[in-house]
Amino acid sequence: MAEPMRTETPSDLDALFQAIGHPIRRAIVERLAQGDATVGELAAPHDVSPPAISQHLRVLEDAGLLQQTRDGRARRCTLDARPLSDAFGWLVRYRVFWEDLLDDIQDRVENGPPPDPGIVRP
Repeated sequence: MAEPMRTETPSDLDALFQAIGHPIRRAIVERLAQGDATVGELAAPHDVSPPAISQHLRVLEDAGLLQQTRDGRARRCTLDARPLSDAFGWLVRYRVFWEDLLDDIQDRVENGPPPDPGIVRP
């Protein structure tokens, strides 16, 4: 059975953009895109305290990008990229808007403004 289509809400997008707005959290997402990792593996490249890494992971989890499970004494993290797809859809809508606007500007620069419908030309 197909999964229902997700529709992003402003609060979902706010949480997502806030989550990926920090370089450490983006690095964690990029690392998890390569495969699951323990919290220790995710923390290793960053010069921050364990509580700081836990806070970064909590922000990613709250945005729906991360799932944590216990693996013995370690916590294993998995990426859930579905919220990124929602953000991509939102960005594409604005990309289309700007492309249309820039195409119109280019057309006006190359061809001049459209004729005024109130002026009759011979």
